[in-house]
Amino acid sequence: QVQLVESGGGLVQAGGSLTLSCAASGQTSGSRAMGWFRQAPGKEREFVSRISWDGGSTLYADSVKGRFTISRDNVRKMVYLQMNSLKPEDTAIYYCAHGRNLIHLNATTSVDYWGQGTQVTVSS
Repeated sequence: QVQLVESGGGLVQAGGSLTLSCAASGQTSGSRAMGWFRQAPGKEREFVSRISWDGGSTLYADSVKGRFTISRDNVRKMVYLQMNSLKPEDTAIYYCAHGRNLIHLNATTSVDYWGQGTQVTVSS
């Protein structure tokens, strides 16, 4: 079992920044891809970003490319999402995700563990 706990969400004005953190514990060796998904009210959960097990490869959804940055610290078992230039359409619950393999994690089917989510609200 792997436990994921997100933090760092909140209310921010458009154009502002937030950094989300995800702390992993349990049977995690750091040898899996990690990522972030989000779900807005009335919408399906969607991919935001992922990082490979060693941090050498990252991937972003087109909607956040150039504004969000994902990173990880395998010693501390942490994953981060730096979010800049936030827009009202970024408002959602953000979920940390633990992948089933080393690199690929861009669909819910490639996730084996989820965090409980953290709310991000961007006001216009």
